[in-house]
Amino acid sequence: MPAKEALKLASESDQLYVAKGQKIVRIDLKKENPGNDTLLGLILGPSGNLRAPTIRNGKTLIVGFNEEMYKKVLSKQ
Repeated sequence: MPAKEALKLASESDQLYVAKGQKIVRIDLKKENPGNDTLLGLILGPSGNLRAPTIRNGKTLIVGFNEEMYKKVLSKQ
């Protein structure tokens, strides 16, 4: 998914979780406005497309793989 569509997907979400290695970034998109450049830096891979895997679970967007993050975030739903 190219950058423009990835930003649209993020704009439709209330919560964003991004796994970068062992680090997990959580952004409350209802309260915070990180800006397009920051969002793209988190959700796009080196190819310039949306990183994989990406899961949309209701209003929560989960980008990247981290097993602990999946257990924590997906068990809340």
